[in-house]
Amino acid sequence: MARKVNPIQDRARRAALEKAAYVAIYERGYAGVTLADIAAHAGVSRGTLVYHFGSRAGLLSAVVRRFTRTIGVATRRALRLAATPEQKLRAFVDNQFYGVENTRRFYTVSLDFLAAATRDPALMDVQRDFLRETLTLDLELARLSGEGNAPARARQLRALVEGLSVRFLADPQPELSAYRADCLSGLRALLGWPDPAAAGRAG
Repeated sequence: MARKVNPIQDRARRAALEKAAYVAIYERGYAGVTLADIAAHAGVSRGTLVYHFGSRAGLLSAVVRRFTRTIGVATRRALRLAATPEQKLRAFVDNQFYGVENTRRFYTVSLDFLAAATRDPALMDVQRDFLRETLTLDLELARLSGEGNAPARARQLRALVEGLSVRFLADPQPELSAYRADCLSGLRALLGWPDPAAAGRAG
C-alpha cells in the first residue's frame, strides 16, 4: 500500500527544503550549488530533494518563486495596512530594504538567478512571473499621483529599486537607513511629491 501523504506536512517539508536551498544558493552561487550542497544544508538525502522537486532545476525554480512571492505578499500586506499615501511609500521602501543581511541575501540570489535566466528559457519564465508580480505593486504606488503615465512611472520606480539594490550589493558597509532614505527621496521625485528632507535643508 502506498504511503499516505499529509498535504500540510508535505508543504511544510517543501518550505523547509526551499529555505535551506535559498541559503545554499546564496553561499555557493546559482551556477555552483549542487543537490549535495543543498541536501547538506537541509540535513536530508539528495533523494529527498529529487522526490519533492524532481530535479535541481525544479528545486531552484521553486526557491526563487517562493522568495519573490514572499516579498510580494509582505509588501502587499504592508501597503494594505498603511493609512496614508506617505505611509504606503514608507512601507514599500522598508520591504525593499529589509535588514542588511536579508537585503544582501535576497538581491544576491535574485541577480544570480537573472544571470542564469538569460540563457535558460524556463528560468526566464520564472523571472517574467516575478516581473508581473512586482508590476502590480509598482502600479499601485505609481497611481498615488494619478492615472496619467502610471505604467511609465511604475517602470521607473522598479528601475530605481533595482539600481539601488545593485549599489547595495557592491557597498562594503551599506547603511540601511541611507539606502531607504535614497529610495524614498527618489520615489517622491518620481511621484512629483515635495521632499521634506530637502525642504528642511533649504529652510
